[in-house]
Amino acid sequence: MQHEPARRSWAGNPLFGAAHRISSFINSARLKMARKTHFQPATVPYMGYGSTTQVRILARVMLAARALPGSRADRAARDGNQNIRGWRAFTSVPIPEREVDIEIGDARVRVKADRGGLVDTTVEVDLEPGWHTATIRASGTPSAEAPLLVLPPDMEFGILSDIDDTVMVTALPRPLLAFWNAFVLNERARMATTGMAVLYERILRAHPGAPAFYLSTGPWNAAPTLSRFLHRNLYPVGPMLLTDWGLTEDRWFRSGREHKQDNLERLAQEFPRMKWLLVGDNGQHDEAIYSEFAQRHPENVAAVAIRQLSVGEAVLAGGHTPDMDHSGSAIPWVYAPDGAGLAEQLRKIGLV
Repeated sequence: MQHEPARRSWAGNPLFGAAHRISSFINSARLKMARKTHFQPATVPYMGYGSTTQVRILARVMLAARALPGSRADRAARDGNQNIRGWRAFTSVPIPEREVDIEIGDARVRVKADRGGLVDTTVEVDLEPGWHTATIRASGTPSAEAPLLVLPPDMEFGILSDIDDTVMVTALPRPLLAFWNAFVLNERARMATTGMAVLYERILRAHPGAPAFYLSTGPWNAAPTLSRFLHRNLYPVGPMLLTDWGLTEDRWFRSGREHKQDNLERLAQEFPRMKWLLVGDNGQHDEAIYSEFAQRHPENVAAVAIRQLSVGEAVLAGGHTPDMDHSGSAIPWVYAPDGAGLAEQLRKIGLV
């Protein structure tokens, strides 16, 4: 079963249709060029999640450059300890609408990747809580294994965290700096936000078995880099919910705000008993998004924690939003510039 947010059609817009045709032509040309070189088909799995009866599977089908033996990329693929420039994650070419077979326990399904090569589908299962493995195989590619986090029916607390400027300092809203961070810098040059990893570790120690999810407007191409960053900086392992760049069925570019809103709504439907600690920053509309979600689903929000950007970070990020007035809210809101400050305030309301 595919989950798709409601969208209005732009089928009658000739300019938008022409842009789609140009985009398809460019991707077709890239595919032909990649097939003539040392690129090879691959299924790239991402960490999935779900309940004991239904899981969400995420993966991408693409042509990726084959790492030459002994190269830095080859060493990184084997040991994960090499510096990798961000642009390398964007050299792969998506294979559109390829059929994909998925196996999880006794469940077997066949789905089709979208025009960007992305697989985002829900599979009915019968699984025990804990970690599982989904085998994903696109036609013409080797099979790949995706880790899968299955939450127990009685799980009632989890962390849902933004990434950019919340757990990692990136100054993402500025286009030039976003390009530099995404395509030029290696992952070791990115800075972890002070105290946030310790904060998450303390929260999860107080709530044994609780999951940590990461919701970001970053592209799926960057998922391996982000995973390595989170692991290297001792953040808890958890599913990442990212997005794609470029044309969609209803607009020229994907809306980061809508991406976050859609995934929050989806999590509320998938885990109706779950209360989330929503963590973000005051530089990317997180406050407004979380406030709207808390008003619609107060039963699904334990508290909201907002990291306040420093003056320098706010300048690089293109400004910040002033702290909103939540004095009338039944849901606790806490603000601080780092993990230690947030931990102290969350301790006072019993979450740490």
